[in-house]
Amino acid sequence: MNEHGTLTIGKVAKLANVNIQTLRYYERREILKPVARRESGYRLYDNEAARTVKFIKRAQNLGFSLEEIQDLLSMRPDRKSKCSEIRRRAVLTLQEVEKKLAKLQRMQRTLKRLIRDCGDRKVQAKCPVLASLEPEEVEA
Repeated sequence: MNEHGTLTIGKVAKLANVNIQTLRYYERREILKPVARRESGYRLYDNEAARTVKFIKRAQNLGFSLEEIQDLLSMRPDRKSKCSEIRRRAVLTLQEVEKKLAKLQRMQRTLKRLIRDCGDRKVQAKCPVLASLEPEEVEA
């Protein structure tokens, strides 16, 4: 932190364990705002910026979209009153995660079957993996 109680974008990135481009992206999305700019144009942030970025990354790791995270951030100052709404959003996000998990499990089963079908054969007329990727007849 410098003498004015602000942090450079590089320092915030380091504290939040993200790259500078991530912070610039959040700024373009208006999720993160610098508290000031130097005459040279360098962005300056307060300590809360690193906490906000860590909050964003944790929420993303739980499956929340950036749009949902923006809403959650807007509810953050009033920590008491919106618990039921936040819970509802968490339930919806969990449902999406479960859909993605089911899709990944289907992909896993298919890949295991294709790998098993390939066996130890070095050369074969029709590789099961490639054959499964070929489209049906395409009409012109």
